[in-house]
Amino acid sequence: MAGRFAPRPTRTTVRGGEVAVPAGVPRQQSAAPELVREWVPDGPLELGLVLGPLRRGPGDPTFRAMPDGSVWRASRTPAGPGTLRVSVRGGAVRGEAWGPGAQWLLDGLPELLGAADDPGAFVPRHRVVAHAWRRRPGLRLTRTGLVLESLIPSILEQKVTTVEAYQAWRMLVRAFGEPAPGPAPGRMCVMPDPRGWALIPSWEWHRAGVDDKRASTVLRAVRVAARLEQAVGMSPEDARARLELVPGIGPWTSAETVQRSHGAPDAVTVGDLHLPGIVGWALAGNRAADDAVMLELLEPYAGQRHRAARFVLLSGRVPERRGPRMTRGDIGRL
Repeated sequence: MAGRFAPRPTRTTVRGGEVAVPAGVPRQQSAAPELVREWVPDGPLELGLVLGPLRRGPGDPTFRAMPDGSVWRASRTPAGPGTLRVSVRGGAVRGEAWGPGAQWLLDGLPELLGAADDPGAFVPRHRVVAHAWRRRPGLRLTRTGLVLESLIPSILEQKVTTVEAYQAWRMLVRAFGEPAPGPAPGRMCVMPDPRGWALIPSWEWHRAGVDDKRASTVLRAVRVAARLEQAVGMSPEDARARLELVPGIGPWTSAETVQRSHGAPDAVTVGDLHLPGIVGWALAGNRAADDAVMLELLEPYAGQRHRAARFVLLSGRVPERRGPRMTRGDIGRL
């Protein structure tokens, strides 16, 4: 649709790249991006590794990883819904965006890809961690700048398998969200706004497999959505404290949220069914490790414990499974 009949875009320079604004092109009808930004990171960047934690299962309607290596995201920003396509070529990142939230998404593109992260602050203390650290230098911690976007799916993951949580997220977003702006692939959707979440009937929560406790926690959160979104300007520790003022949100959920919204390098997930055993096995050969043992093993990484846990997971050194196959975060406590 952006062929020879498309009007010539006007260009204005912005920090970190260039923005192209095609004049006169209908926003929802053209495949040409409404805004484009190019940005060059200051070190290695592995796109799938950085953005992977934002994907809630293979059928996530807000996230698509494409065969060409690009990633699409549909987000509800403070400026409204927006769609972002990110690709990397020749060391340069290209961001293309559509919808009312397009400019907001491009303004946050560097931080989304780890520009606010400091991987140089990490020093591996174990051989298995050092091996993963050398093998995957493109790991950066994403910072979305959006709290509810990470909080609500984290609430849905409390005390259920990831399969159940991902299905609930998919069903609710597709039923009550809105189509992603622009030429987003598949059936991509933007999640509901706080009012949209609040208006979901009780039977639709049940139909999606969400029990009353988790549904009530989501409803309590969206009632104070503005206050929770303001937490993005706080330190991860203060943000977690604010989140945990909402009944039903505890350390597991707050950690899973700020890992994504804030790019928090020290927000290790406590209360996970599998993570303590994985960390215990990788670092000490202890498959029966609990949270206390995990925290003790991660103490040498104080300030970087979440990053250390990511490298442990990337190492592939996990204890042999003795039960049904499940994934990290399958069962989340509050």
